[in-house]
Amino acid sequence: MVYKFTKNPEKRTLPKAETMAKWMKRNLFSTKTNSVISLFILSGLLKIITPLFNWLFIDAVWVGDSATCRKASGACVAFIKEKFVYIIFGPYPREEIWRPGLTIFLIFALLWWSKEPSRWSKKLIKWWVSCLVVSWILMSGGFGLSLVENSQWGGLPLTIILSFIGIAISYPLGIALALGRRSSMPLIKSFCVIYIELIRGVPMISLLFMSSVMFPLFLPEGVSVDKLLRAQVAIIMFISAYMAEVVRGGLAAIPKGQYEAADALGLNYFQTMKGVILPQALKIVIPPSVNTAIGMLKDTSLVIIIALFDLLSTTKASMKDPEWLGYSVEGYFFAALIYFILCFSMGKYARRLEVEFHRGHKNREVSI
Repeated sequence: MVYKFTKNPEKRTLPKAETMAKWMKRNLFSTKTNSVISLFILSGLLKIITPLFNWLFIDAVWVGDSATCRKASGACVAFIKEKFVYIIFGPYPREEIWRPGLTIFLIFALLWWSKEPSRWSKKLIKWWVSCLVVSWILMSGGFGLSLVENSQWGGLPLTIILSFIGIAISYPLGIALALGRRSSMPLIKSFCVIYIELIRGVPMISLLFMSSVMFPLFLPEGVSVDKLLRAQVAIIMFISAYMAEVVRGGLAAIPKGQYEAADALGLNYFQTMKGVILPQALKIVIPPSVNTAIGMLKDTSLVIIIALFDLLSTTKASMKDPEWLGYSVEGYFFAALIYFILCFSMGKYARRLEVEFHRGHKNREVSI
């Protein structure tokens, strides 16, 4: 027989079924009142889940055309299969569709490889810079690949690129702004305060509008800046202001004794921040930082106002096909599933980092 051990080698873990039964008894049916409330909620969930399951699986149309879907009472999964390429890749040329597909694979593969804190080093930064350069070449063309204007980029690759680059740049920029706001130098502090409060005081859609419509008016004649680059800068500016306030909250939570101890050791400002204060503050703000990152991932859908088609926009556009009208529920459900997977993965990874950084190690499991 196999038992699992945690910190205490003498304590055996119960089988999963028995553990679940004990958990339900302790949390759901501990008293008569809790039992009634739990049964009421579970019955309500059952009434919701059963029709949804029937609609999505039992009565769904998985193979067929629009005429077949109109005769059925379930979900038209055939619509998703028909429009899958456009929803995921947008208006990208169909004969070159392997390029955004490879771009998504490279980014997610490197994300998976980078998830272990033991691999975080300067070498990893070089890997990411190389990955982004290769991804840009794949998407835009060059070196033997046909050129593709970024106005033809769309779907999941555009969402991933905008959100990932936005997170990667806005986080260190937010740290710099937070430190600047707490600085004793009046000029730097004033600039950071004005920037943070000004950016946080306007919606992201206004920054995107300014970057698309107003900014080109101030450029010299004959000079233009790529529309995608302008959108990316607007997103970075917006999110960095929120990240700055998140990090500032972590800095404010550090006890004054930590600063005094660093001064007693003779550390200068940069050594204190790098070696003592920031490592503690950034651990504290993992949950709100990830919350801000998740919000930014979903806010990339606003780039539709400057004619960039992200995942949600390509989903909406796919519903306008006259042959497949009336299947917006299936389209939005599919897009929501993708967003949920991305957001849930970010949240789950953040919880793992929280445990590792605060406890120092995970509970060990030993099999005998």
